[in-house]
Amino acid sequence: MNKRIQSALISVFYKDGLESIVKLLASQGVTIYSTGGTQSFIEAFGIKVIPVESLTSYPSILGGRVKTLHPVVFGGILGKRDDETHRMEMEQFHIPEIDLVIVDLYPFEETVASTSDEKLIIEKIDIGGPSMLRAAAKNHKDVTVIARKEDYSLLEEILKTQNGETSLEQRRLFAIKAFDVCTAYDTAISNYFHHLAVITPYNKEEKTMRYGENPHQKAAFFGNLTELFEQLNGKELSYNNLVDMDAATLLISEFDSDTAPVFAIIKHTNVCGIALRNTTKDAWDAALAGDPESAFGGVLVCNGIIDKPTADAINEIFFEVLIAPAFNEDALTILKSKKNRILLRQKAKDKGQKEEMHRSLLNGVLIQQTDEGSYAEWKETGARESSAKEKQDMVFANIVCKHLKSNAIALVKNNQLIGKGCGQTSRIDALRHAVEKAKQFNFDLNGAVMASDAFFPFDDCVRLGHEAGITAFIQPGGSIRDKDSIEYCKANNLAMVITGMRHFRH
Repeated sequence: MNKRIQSALISVFYKDGLESIVKLLASQGVTIYSTGGTQSFIEAFGIKVIPVESLTSYPSILGGRVKTLHPVVFGGILGKRDDETHRMEMEQFHIPEIDLVIVDLYPFEETVASTSDEKLIIEKIDIGGPSMLRAAAKNHKDVTVIARKEDYSLLEEILKTQNGETSLEQRRLFAIKAFDVCTAYDTAISNYFHHLAVITPYNKEEKTMRYGENPHQKAAFFGNLTELFEQLNGKELSYNNLVDMDAATLLISEFDSDTAPVFAIIKHTNVCGIALRNTTKDAWDAALAGDPESAFGGVLVCNGIIDKPTADAINEIFFEVLIAPAFNEDALTILKSKKNRILLRQKAKDKGQKEEMHRSLLNGVLIQQTDEGSYAEWKETGARESSAKEKQDMVFANIVCKHLKSNAIALVKNNQLIGKGCGQTSRIDALRHAVEKAKQFNFDLNGAVMASDAFFPFDDCVRLGHEAGITAFIQPGGSIRDKDSIEYCKANNLAMVITGMRHFRH
């Protein structure tokens, strides 16, 4: 059922994009009601506007807290046009029909991001705006509601092609969007008071994926990746690309971009190669050497500039995504030789991640704080103090291990991952896997260090590590049998550091 728009209530915080809409409405003879700054904006184009105050007989009061909250306004929005009682009451109380509501909301999230002044934040909690949006959306049988400036162009096209009319299907679509906006807004307010960051898709851009984790699964991403990355080349990002990109950016955020270059290779969210070196090229070579088999089809991430020598080396293998803060032009020319390669310039130095992590499971959602930090303490408990070289490698290994699936073991030597075991059901199996990986690619484990994401339940890991040539161990501690591992280290002149911080990653 098409409805011709004959009257509109327009009250928006942001005016950009509104000009063409109001001019079109005016050309179609639509009566426009408005408030405050929006009214002045529209009148500047020579368009007649009826102030809302003339409907309500009340001025804007309480510092602008109350402007549109009045039966005349809401009666005009909520009145059912095909209900005889509604029509009689609207006529009795001189309530005009309002066919179109264009309202956006006070910038609550923007205010929270820019200030900690609670008084200012509280004043940016919109009351009238959400109320009008909900009312118009509820009565979408008769009323068109626009809650986002992103929909101005669609509304304009509809008004032009349909001679000022909207269909019921179109009004219903706009109503859904309005409820989504209100949901996101209320969630943001709730987050503020609860000190949470619950993610809702309703105020995010929706991007449909080609498919999900597997081809038979549908998937969509809600968010704005352009805030984090500039895509310089390649095909559309996939579900699995995004999952590995999240793991990659979390990992690289652990390393300061002002220090020596770090290069890492991610496969199925696990680190399969990572190294710190004096040049980006050397860091890449060392990262790849850690596990050249697993690197095939991986996601690459670096905290340094991708130059020509590095690009030449990377160009020799197949990879899905490369993330870096900058690319030299000659490097880009080389890497763009494969049109499907996804090249991303990371805009933000930090990880650009939320403070909370969310995971849907069973019939609900788990929320937890992001795993920040590497160790809570540095407690030397072995036979001796770790050497400067061992300490450097242990710090590096502990970070890497944090980004492996549990149970996890990372073996590091000279700031290079030379063996890892991840996702195992026992810690000793994770270590066996790590040692075998190191041997597979001909690494010498003598003088290497070992990091574990959780405590050693027995001394078997320390024994096996020592037999392989490892001289220093870093672990969170907390086992009732910590003493067994410590005593073994003391008896064999091995260093051991207890961090007091576990890094399970399921």
